[in-house]
Amino acid sequence: MAYEKELQVGIEASLSAAKLCQAVRGNIPDRIEKQDRSPVTIADFGSQAIICRALAEAFPNDPVVGEEDATALRSSEMSEQLAQVTEYVKQEIPNVSTEDVTQWIDHGNGEPSQRFWTLDPIDGTKGFLRGDQYAIALALIEEGEVKVGILACPALSLDLAPPLNEEGLLFVAVRGEGTKVRSLKTDEFTAIRVASPDDEEHLRFVESVEVAHGDQSQQSAIAQQAGIKSPSLRMDSQAKYGAVASGAAALYLRLPSPKQPDYRENIWDHAAGVIVAEEAGGRASDMYGKPLDFSVGAKLFQNRGVVVSNGSLHEAVLAALNK
Repeated sequence: MAYEKELQVGIEASLSAAKLCQAVRGNIPDRIEKQDRSPVTIADFGSQAIICRALAEAFPNDPVVGEEDATALRSSEMSEQLAQVTEYVKQEIPNVSTEDVTQWIDHGNGEPSQRFWTLDPIDGTKGFLRGDQYAIALALIEEGEVKVGILACPALSLDLAPPLNEEGLLFVAVRGEGTKVRSLKTDEFTAIRVASPDDEEHLRFVESVEVAHGDQSQQSAIAQQAGIKSPSLRMDSQAKYGAVASGAAALYLRLPSPKQPDYRENIWDHAAGVIVAEEAGGRASDMYGKPLDFSVGAKLFQNRGVVVSNGSLHEAVLAALNK
């Protein structure tokens, strides 16, 4: 199997990070003030530290382009938060210091190169805080193409056959080898495929919960023009990619908000999900049908919007957008 070591290291690190995130979320008060992001910041930092440490040890020459850095954590005002992050990391990796933790976090400050990893230690911050969906998203990119993708979704369950109906799912994909899923509670993987064109029950689309993440009115109109009559399934994080890859939905739309017409997506918000969907038989592009280009930096500078489908719907969606 290609990329066997990369996949194994990524899986183990992502599972360890998922355990840390669940431990942090278990300590978030039921009524958390919206401006108080300290619990999720602790989970972000801890998750990135664990995964970057594993990648640095196994693949020392591979840069990691991650979402977080430890600059703020090193300030005197954040000493308590740094101590908390370190304590959570110690539950997974004993005998570590605060300096170890900050160094591991900053290993994620790399630049895209011919071969690099990209990491979102918690994708779906607001979902994490409110007790809904979030994902730990890790991907390996070589020469601009995603080669390995790992999505750990600790709160996700889907209305499909086991293991997809169990809470807590791990999606993995290797280029050319398909997509597999397993419960976070077991070691056995199951191959998955996107929804077939005649699966009317799952002919629905997913979009972000947050209104600011896209143009929801346009997304609804485009989905209807492509033949989808059901209301959208709103979901935080790259768990949406898992829903398309597994056949629980046939389309994911993220179209630019009128308030941010020049916005470009971060690569860590999509890389792992793209290969998970594509290797399950789906298709991913921007709103003009161009493949998502992960070779030009930390953002998808060459693309606008994101369209992910079961494949059979894709041209109808692009045609509707072209109008």
